[in-house]
Amino acid sequence: MHVTETLSEGLRHEFKVVVPASDLEARLGDRLAELKDRVRLNGFRPGKVPLEHLRKLYGRTVMAETIEVVVRETNAKIIEDHGYKLATDAKVTLPEDKDEIESVVAGRADLSYTVALEILPPIALADFKLITLQRPIAEVTDEEVAAALQRIADQNRPYQAKGEGAVARGDRVVLSYEGKINGEPFKGGTAKDIAVDVGSSTFIPGFEDQLVGMVAGETRTIDLTFPKNYLSDLAGKDATFEVTISAIETPGEVTLDDAFAKGLGLDSLDKLKDALKERLRREHAATSRQKVKRALLDQLDALHRFAPPPTLAEAEFDNIWRSMTAELESQGRTFADQGTTEEKARADYRGIAERRVRLGLVLAEIGDKNNIRVTEDELSRAVAERVRQFPGQEQQVWDYYRKNPHAMASLRAPIYEEKVVDFLLELAAVTDKAVSREDLFKAEDENPPR
Repeated sequence: MHVTETLSEGLRHEFKVVVPASDLEARLGDRLAELKDRVRLNGFRPGKVPLEHLRKLYGRTVMAETIEVVVRETNAKIIEDHGYKLATDAKVTLPEDKDEIESVVAGRADLSYTVALEILPPIALADFKLITLQRPIAEVTDEEVAAALQRIADQNRPYQAKGEGAVARGDRVVLSYEGKINGEPFKGGTAKDIAVDVGSSTFIPGFEDQLVGMVAGETRTIDLTFPKNYLSDLAGKDATFEVTISAIETPGEVTLDDAFAKGLGLDSLDKLKDALKERLRREHAATSRQKVKRALLDQLDALHRFAPPPTLAEAEFDNIWRSMTAELESQGRTFADQGTTEEKARADYRGIAERRVRLGLVLAEIGDKNNIRVTEDELSRAVAERVRQFPGQEQQVWDYYRKNPHAMASLRAPIYEEKVVDFLLELAAVTDKAVSREDLFKAEDENPPR
């Protein structure tokens, strides 16, 4: 067997492999000898079938299998001998000429093929003890709990008939409407006896505002333009709605006391406040974790600057680009609406794709070097959590994950990543920084952290 490297360009390597016909023939003979003791043919006693007869019956099939095994073993040896870690599956190119392939299968010619490899780059891990991070911490205040309690009160506020009064913001109305575009009704433009909270911004902009001042029994024509980012072919179109209000209700008062809390399933108002405070603490902790993780990933990216495997980066870019352009299309928006051009957007998202691949490789290397693993118990809990999200379909969900390795990997990956992040946060110098709730929840740039 002769192996010659024909290309070495960055992370891409290519080899030409020649396997002598004599080697294939020897392997074919060994395989047929194994079959001789196992095959059962009419007219022959077990183990007495002549090899030449087996060759006539099974020679082509066995040679094809032999070639497949030789290619697989040879590629594995190339990878092992060079110490490569593959970024993608090896790409094997066999001869295209049918006569040449026929000669190889018939044992008359050497097997010659090329194998292209794209490998992972060597990653020199940084000293993670040199990483310094600030973790934003915002205490849950009494005012925040009170605001959350008021939101619950508003959601559970009773309504009562308004009588002769006109519609005001905050009222709830029961109405029917028929919408038309260019004088013609359109799909989804008609409704009957639906409840609308005026001022809730449930409907398209301007609809609820034009209900203000109407009285029960009144019919009014409302002129509107659908927003340009409306998620349908109605985006940007002018429409008229003939609206009739049949009832008006005004919000009543809510007494925040033990009885109110019991109506929500808690023993007392204090218990309700405690539950709200705990929920807000979890929200704060999750946001704090997200921000310190983002800062950690930023530093990891800065400390590990290498070109990611082109195929992986391109695949990640394709996924991001498809998702982004589909979202733009569904919203009826363009790159100009985003304040950019397609060329600049492609460059930006390609950078994001390369960052994601690079960080994924760094995190994987850290986990591998430090023996970080996802346990079966952790994976089972993740599956159980997914099962709980589909009541009535528990068995189907269990079966889906048990039989689908890719689906199981999609659950394992985020668990693994969080464990590596935990490991790094233990090594890094992390100090807590007190911030306000507003600063904690302040939006960062839109580029995804991974």
